[in-house]
Amino acid sequence: MPYSLLEQPWLPVLRASGPAWIRPAQLTESLADDPVLAIDWPRADFRLASLEFLIGLLATACPPEGGRDWERRWHHPPSPDDLDVAFAPLAHAFNLDGPGPRFMQDFEDIQADGNDIAGLLIEAPGRQTAINNADLLVKRGQVKRLSRAAAAMALFTLQTDAPAGGAGNRTGLRGGGPLTTLAIPPFAGPLPLWHLLWANVPLGTRPDPADLPRILPWLAPTRISDSGQIITQEGEHRLLPFWATPRRIRLDFTEAPHQHCDLTGASDTIFATSWRQRPYGANYQNFEHPLSPHYRPKPKDQVWLPVHPQPGGVGYRHFLGLLTGSEGEKPAASIGEFERDRFRRVRTPDQPVWRILAAGFDMDNMKARSFIEAELPVHEPADPEQAETCRDQVKMLVQGAKEVADLLRRAVRMALFSEGAKPALDAALFTSLRARFWADTETVFFRAAWQASIRDDHQAVRRDFLSAIAPITRVLFNEAAPILGADHPERVANAARMLGLSLSGYGKSGNALFNTLGLPPAEAKPKAAKPGKEKAA
Repeated sequence: MPYSLLEQPWLPVLRASGPAWIRPAQLTESLADDPVLAIDWPRADFRLASLEFLIGLLATACPPEGGRDWERRWHHPPSPDDLDVAFAPLAHAFNLDGPGPRFMQDFEDIQADGNDIAGLLIEAPGRQTAINNADLLVKRGQVKRLSRAAAAMALFTLQTDAPAGGAGNRTGLRGGGPLTTLAIPPFAGPLPLWHLLWANVPLGTRPDPADLPRILPWLAPTRISDSGQIITQEGEHRLLPFWATPRRIRLDFTEAPHQHCDLTGASDTIFATSWRQRPYGANYQNFEHPLSPHYRPKPKDQVWLPVHPQPGGVGYRHFLGLLTGSEGEKPAASIGEFERDRFRRVRTPDQPVWRILAAGFDMDNMKARSFIEAELPVHEPADPEQAETCRDQVKMLVQGAKEVADLLRRAVRMALFSEGAKPALDAALFTSLRARFWADTETVFFRAAWQASIRDDHQAVRRDFLSAIAPITRVLFNEAAPILGADHPERVANAARMLGLSLSGYGKSGNALFNTLGLPPAEAKPKAAKPGKEKAA
């Protein structure tokens, strides 16, 4: 019998009572006394991909048709039997093996050499790396077989996040390693997994069965791109971004009773031991994904591109782009919908905060540098006008912090380099310094953002924020440009003085900083009396 991802208990989860394995319809099982709380894969990328898989499944099988329908199922979730009924029309599309269409794989069998099954994992060393014996940190040969459950999630993760993979091997619909953002709703007590997923399922209507091949590409002949054919969002089904398959892949399975998965340790009787691929699968470009923030490279560009994680992770410097957007940036549709409507529907007086989960691979072309994951709290007053004012205040705080970060960089540059020198601004020193600034001032920012949501004296909040990050900035300067042992101590002293004056609102840079923070201009310092001009007592 085919291994069905809708009928088998293949998802590892944490219930309130402990670990368990469930099929997707069991998401709402025992919600009152033993709810499913989280995905429990041993890998962060699998956990994120599982959330995307389940959100896409709900969006395809039983989406909310409007705000009231969404709210009704928030308070009264469907039963496992209801979900089984909703998933039934999709059952034929979620078989991982066997004859007929295979989940996330090429429509027909393909002829190609087999690859080690570990190659499905994004961070695994490539063939050329292994040939050159250059796999120093992530070694080959660690994963030789995957249980069917792990193979399914590795396959989905690769198709969703597919990085550059050599000639003709297409990247994911959002490019390699996109940033995913999800709304984490407030909840009285531990948050059930159902409510996390439901907070991010887009509005829509259940698709006609005839449209399923347009949504689930493996139900139709593979769309080849050997002549450069491009698939764009225009004319495509709105649900395709959840299920796009840029890679032409077929998994190979081997019976091995009483064995264990090399990745998870779970037992199985059949394992994925290799995979075959062919180049020139579907070439997706210019799509917008409901779970990703987007940006425009240039102000007049019509195309919005998905945001990708960068070195240094995600922090409050990204807050505006992830939450409300700014010029050239817009948040994920899931975040916009929750912030605009759903938070109001589920908010209670004792639950005034929700969070943004931001996660994804930081990729350098074909190389996975790290996996980024962060949660950013969002404080919003219940009154819409107060909420709008709070957002404006937060915007000023973030922009003010960006100016302080620039002041710090310029001061260190002035202290360490002569006036005519042109050090690269992305050099390790400056990159590390900027990352330290954002990390060391993050707690101060979120405290100020919370204060902005509950206090009326917003100017005092902004002034206190600057007063709190100024000494942190000076410490970072002293660490990066210590005056003791400096080749040019006078240059370091002048840079420190310039930084101090700017943080106090003096000079052109200081005036600009205070203006950004909406603070009144600093009082002019009294000039020292010239010798011989003192007034007699």
